[in-house]
Amino acid sequence: MKMETLQDVYVEELRDLYDAEQQLLKALPKMAKAATSPELKSAFEEHLDITQGQVNRLDQVFDKLGEKPKGKKCEAMKGLIEEAKERMGEDIDEEALDVSLIVAAQKVEHYEIAGYGSVRCFAELLNRDEEADLLQETLDEEKDADDRLTDLAENSINVEAMGRTAVAEETPEHAHGRR
Repeated sequence: MKMETLQDVYVEELRDLYDAEQQLLKALPKMAKAATSPELKSAFEEHLDITQGQVNRLDQVFDKLGEKPKGKKCEAMKGLIEEAKERMGEDIDEEALDVSLIVAAQKVEHYEIAGYGSVRCFAELLNRDEEADLLQETLDEEKDADDRLTDLAENSINVEAMGRTAVAEETPEHAHGRR
């Protein structure tokens, strides 16, 4: 598709986000299964339901546009999910895995925040206020998800992993040379 107008870019970016959300619907259950922290597992499971709602909202936007949501593969999301899969397949301590899963999930959230912020802006410029409202709702959810992940990281997951690091540093194999 040749993009010549803001409307063309808007539709193309919406298709990118639609595919990104579809990929995420498949990845979140795997991330939830891999998470060892009950809180992180719950966050992934809850975001799965939220993501389905976001896909439904995108369907509404495409319906209002008279466009089909298919046709664009989101290579960025594919890469972000692949990174998460690599971590889940590594020989990694439980706490370190949860830290890595949060990093992967926040990369996804930041990508989505950038994408939804852009298309919401495009909708506003194109005087497509109903679509802008739907996209703002999703943008708010993505920001909330990022905030929740930050809270989990800063107040439990990273702290637990740090505690494990401190314990490892005090073991005899790490303590040689100290007096």
